[in-house]
Amino acid sequence: MFDHLVDLTEPICQKLDPTHASITIFDTFGIEARVIENNPKYANRIIKQLKAFKKSQNLDDSYDPYKAAYGSMPSHAASNQAIQQLYINEHFCYAYKFGVITNRLGIVRDITFYNKDFLHVHPDIVVEKKSDSPDEEKSLADSKVLLPVLTDFFQKHPLINPKTFLGDAAFDTIEIYKSLLGDIGFEKAFIPLRGKLSMKKEGYSFNENGIPCCPHAPTLPMKREGGKSHLKSKIPTMKFVCPKMKWEYNPADKSKRRVCHCDNPCTTSSCGRMIYIYPEKDLRAYPGVERGLTEREETYKIRVNVEKSINHFKDSFCIAGRKTQNEKLSMLTDYLLALHSL
Repeated sequence: MFDHLVDLTEPICQKLDPTHASITIFDTFGIEARVIENNPKYANRIIKQLKAFKKSQNLDDSYDPYKAAYGSMPSHAASNQAIQQLYINEHFCYAYKFGVITNRLGIVRDITFYNKDFLHVHPDIVVEKKSDSPDEEKSLADSKVLLPVLTDFFQKHPLINPKTFLGDAAFDTIEIYKSLLGDIGFEKAFIPLRGKLSMKKEGYSFNENGIPCCPHAPTLPMKREGGKSHLKSKIPTMKFVCPKMKWEYNPADKSKRRVCHCDNPCTTSSCGRMIYIYPEKDLRAYPGVERGLTEREETYKIRVNVEKSINHFKDSFCIAGRKTQNEKLSMLTDYLLALHSL
């Protein structure tokens, strides 16, 4: 029923604002369940034991009792495997995990339960813990479910035309960029970097945003010129020119030409150095939009829309703080009814 309502409301969203309707925002969250593992005494007892172990063994600060506690805890609650271990808001908990998709209008387009039915359809997703780092584990888990959720979503709703994707830093991997901008068909992906860009040296350096810099002044970024491919093959390119180049008008033949005004030119060309970047060779550095631009910063701010929708579920519809454990007959039903109300 919910999927059918999405198809009915999508033309309305596109009529309200086609640009906002084409933006896909994704986030994962969890609802803590009423299980014994969520009793504060459960985690505190384990942490206390590991702190005593650290002290008795005279271990240095490289041994973190909290990470060790995370590694020793089971990956799911004993009463229900769908209630999985999470580390959110700086505390351990066992919760039902969900993925939510909204558009820029803040209207929920999809909700996916990471339960056994979802894992059965996607057997390549491995849920076992592989590290003692809760933050890293959460990022790995989120990155694994993103592409299966999006693929299922767009297959169910062919009327939705994806243009722009917004997600958190957990999705900053080369494989995800390739799938988002290639297989799925997004034109832009707004994802923060988790680490520095690793750019190949071509006789010049790059800054932290992947912009080539002047060979004689590594801190001076070159200027972007044009927004389309400059090749006959129409392969997408990004053209950068010397930051000290200016367009000058020639009144004799009424034409304009580039003139480099650098005192220490790095090339014999009168118009200065020009550099062509092929985004498809490094989609992490050039995910359809130049990093560091105001457009990128302003657009990424709207990711808060999906978080607002999640808070509506938890607070307005009283989904959080529930005392039931039945996943399908209670949790799933309450969520779908809440979505219908929205």
